Amino acid sequence: MNPHPPLPSPTRTPAADLRPPTRREFLQRCAAGLMVWVTLGPTLRADRESEGATETKAPAKADSSFNAFLSIGADGHVTCFTGKIEMGQGPVTSLPQMLADELDVPLDSVEIVMGDTELCPYDQGTWGSLTTRVFGPIWRAAAAEARAVLIELAAEHLQLPVARLRTEDGAVVDSQDPSRKITYGQLTKGQKIERRLTVTPNLKKPSQFKLVGKPLLRRDARDKVTGATKYTGDLRLPGMLYAAILRPPAHGATLLRIDTTAVREIAGLVLVQQPDLIAVLHEIPDLAQAALGQLRPEYSPSASVLDDRNIYDHLERTTPPTRVVVQHGDLPQGRAQATRLLEATYRNAYVAHAPMETHTALARVEGDKATVWASTQNPFGAREEIAKALGLPTDNVRVITPSVGGGFGGKAVNTQAVEAARLAKATGRPVQVAWTREEEFFNDSFRPAAVVKVQSGLDAADRIAFWDYDVKFAGDRGSDLIYAVPNHRITAVGDFWGPPGVHPFLVGAWRAPGCNTNAFARESHLDRLAELAGADPIEFRLRQLTDARAIRVLKAAAEQWGWTPAAGVTGRGLGVACGFDAGTYVATIAEVAVDPKTGRVVVKRVLCVQEMGMVVNPAGATIQMEGCITMGLGYALAEEIHFKAGALLDTNFDTYRLPLFSWLPKIETVILNADDTPPQGGGEPAIIVMGAVLANAVHDATGARLLELPMTPDRVKAALAAVEPKP
Repeated sequence: MNPHPPLPSPTRTPAADLRPPTRREFLQRCAAGLMVWVTLGPTLRADRESEGATETKAPAKADSSFNAFLSIGADGHVTCFTGKIEMGQGPVTSLPQMLADELDVPLDSVEIVMGDTELCPYDQGTWGSLTTRVFGPIWRAAAAEARAVLIELAAEHLQLPVARLRTEDGAVVDSQDPSRKITYGQLTKGQKIERRLTVTPNLKKPSQFKLVGKPLLRRDARDKVTGATKYTGDLRLPGMLYAAILRPPAHGATLLRIDTTAVREIAGLVLVQQPDLIAVLHEIPDLAQAALGQLRPEYSPSASVLDDRNIYDHLERTTPPTRVVVQHGDLPQGRAQATRLLEATYRNAYVAHAPMETHTALARVEGDKATVWASTQNPFGAREEIAKALGLPTDNVRVITPSVGGGFGGKAVNTQAVEAARLAKATGRPVQVAWTREEEFFNDSFRPAAVVKVQSGLDAADRIAFWDYDVKFAGDRGSDLIYAVPNHRITAVGDFWGPPGVHPFLVGAWRAPGCNTNAFARESHLDRLAELAGADPIEFRLRQLTDARAIRVLKAAAEQWGWTPAAGVTGRGLGVACGFDAGTYVATIAEVAVDPKTGRVVVKRVLCVQEMGMVVNPAGATIQMEGCITMGLGYALAEEIHFKAGALLDTNFDTYRLPLFSWLPKIETVILNADDTPPQGGGEPAIIVMGAVLANAVHDATGARLLELPMTPDRVKAALAAVEPKP
């Protein structure tokens, strides 16, 4: 099924085919059928999404709160709407799976429209593994409400009591005489029925599911592998211009003057010169790029004195207010009880999102209305940014999100969409902005460099007596101790957004923001405490755990691996790490080999066990876990942004190293059954422990302890050189 309204062929499509339907046209199109509405009040949109709450207050006017979650047409076809977007994580399959099961319709009769601000209900953005665990219950509730309405309509039509009716395969059936039934299409034909969700309907129990829990092939798989999927960069409009935008050579550099003489004589070229936006545009993208090279700008140098080596000292000297995330017990008392102390500092570098698809947008501005197709994780946020930039009412801006070729948090920022909209307004023609790979590195936000300091100690019984944890600039997500320590404190300085002025360039969310840094520090430190106690790392963790779910995943990992307990450096090259994110518990074991001459780490085997509540699509969840493990190899072993004085030294994949297929180990995934628990997030948990589990495995193989990510060959060799020889 197509996840979006029809999009144009990249080579030949009339303009009318590309124009999306207006709201009025959409309502007319759906006039014969059932529509179910859910309204999220403006004060609840941001804060209640994390709680899964549903606002029942009717909107002041329908036009400003167009929140149809689903419609059932006269032919029985179901169209469902979500502000979430598809960027490879799989809701294009799992969301229809949930809805079809709750509504009792065949899966192939369900279409899904995603990320269209004109047609879809408001959504705060696709991130944080929130789609299934937070939006899913609302989605199911809309389907259950529709099913209840259909039963009421069938009761009137068949002259039967509601209690005698059931639903199956897109029809309402008399439970005593199955030959008496009426299809959903027959019930909705010729009617326009609007219902607002005012009470929580009865949702199905897991035992009643027929589709949820079944491993299904992704709906977009064939289109993705055959190239049929249309991304923003594939779209074309008549008269469209391609933009090439002038960028400074370094962050903090200031444009002093520019000579545009050479480009003014190029046939068909359009020059836009505004104080903060200079671009050359042409109907042929190569000519636009060539013209960009003929501009003669002069810049003042960046005032930044930071580089990728002195950044950590800078971060430690920068002292925004410290906030206490959590505090329990009495730290001084815990210190007094400790018989052995362990203190360490852990660091990680800046990391790029590096999606396959760079930031891209296509904009058309006609009068006081704008339509923008954008690769974004946040279409409603993009709409607000564009409206502000153009000076338009928000309702006059429509953002449509085709399939997105990877986001990982980076496409929550919509600079390219704003640029395209501004240029379309300035030129009076449709404009496409597609960042080059170099622009992607320069303009994108990065996972921030961060520093974590941990002070801890063991008591005489080898239990952790105290834990004093301070994280600077990664954010506190994932800093949870998860282990039972009576005296502990977690503090944080800044977060993954800043504050402004701390970093030499833009930073922001990077897959499971904060969690990779915090899991690396916590689980590395736990391994070191286990070694200090002379204990096996799994047995040591189990002694500190009281959370039943955490214990379950760790024991399952040990059993699946065939773990043989051993203390200290064993030479086996085995590491373990645990974590919790997005409501999901994860335990991972890895095996590595280290070449002492080159410092290269070869990952041989990774086992990941998750308990993530009820699983909607096990095949999709497995793919997510495998993707997290693969991506985690990058930030753990190679990915790092080098820079100096505001200039990026890594702007393409010749120097910025991503994981290769040849790096992949044997990957095993286990999802523990937990159907009695609501679905939890699956898009990020498996990645958070990859830095820690590989660092712990390297230590077990060599005795070298890596305290900084990524664990590049040079850092591994330096750590090996620092290992004291055994007597």
